[in-house]
Amino acid sequence: MTSSDTSPDAGRTPPLDRARLARANRREALLDAALSLVAVNDLDSVSMESVADRAGVSRPLVYKHFANRTEILTALYLREGEHLHEELAVDVHAATAIDDKYRALFQGSIRAARERGQIFAMLRTTADMNRQLRAVQRDRDRGTVEYFAVHTVNELDVPRPETDAVTAMLLGAIAPALALWHAQPSDDYAAQLEDAYMCVVSATLAELASRRARPARLGMRSRAKR
Repeated sequence: MTSSDTSPDAGRTPPLDRARLARANRREALLDAALSLVAVNDLDSVSMESVADRAGVSRPLVYKHFANRTEILTALYLREGEHLHEELAVDVHAATAIDDKYRALFQGSIRAARERGQIFAMLRTTADMNRQLRAVQRDRDRGTVEYFAVHTVNELDVPRPETDAVTAMLLGAIAPALALWHAQPSDDYAAQLEDAYMCVVSATLAELASRRARPARLGMRSRAKR
């Protein structure tokens, strides 16, 4: 322990940092207000005025943090998307085998669709028109493919280039499965979709692993003929 650790100001936040923290908290409070408006009404209910009223602050304060309504919705989508990504990552990281990681991601995606699907669907209309949001989603998708591909290569000892393509297709299959679930949002149908998805995952990974073994088997046959 150093002498600074025992000083009266030890552990206190310097004034500048406190100011930054307060500003960040105000921004989060405004985003919380916008989220509550989307949750109980719809996307059209979000405006600079309605967010100020919901948060109990003046409109000039909202304008200090956001230039316009689109900027609020963009920031809200980015925040909620990051929260969801972090939640899914916890379950995926906890799984050991690669097929269990795919199952954890599918289950988490269904859970998110059940709990927050309507909100994300509305916010996504802004994302579809926003280059920044599309770029963030592409980067996040690339990171997910990278993670699953690395674990597949390590577990199955398969070539990386082919694994990247297979991984991207398996992860991409979750979106149409979610679309099917939205048309029939029940727990039973979610279980059916999960079983179907895992059949595809298991069969694809098994085929990928078998391709790794084929050259060795062919080589053994060639040597046997000699």
